[in-house]
Amino acid sequence: MQPIHPQFITDTAGKQLVILPADEFNTMIEDLEDLEDIRLYDEAKADTEPSIPIEEAFNSIEAKRSVK
Repeated sequence: MQPIHPQFITDTAGKQLVILPADEFNTMIEDLEDLEDIRLYDEAKADTEPSIPIEEAFNSIEAKRSVK
C-alpha cells in the first residue's frame, strides 16, 4: 500500500477536512474499486441459485425476440 500524506484543515463551521495529493487520492479510489470488485465476485460465487451457460441464455433471449 502506498503511504498517504493527509493534511487536516478545519472549515469555518469547525468541521475537519482532509486534503490529499491527487495521486494518493486516485490510488485510494482505485483500491476501493478493486475491493468492491472482490466483494461482488465473492458474492456471486456464494450465490447458490442455479445458473445456465451464457450461450444458452443468449439463445433463449433470441428465441423470445423472434416470437414477437
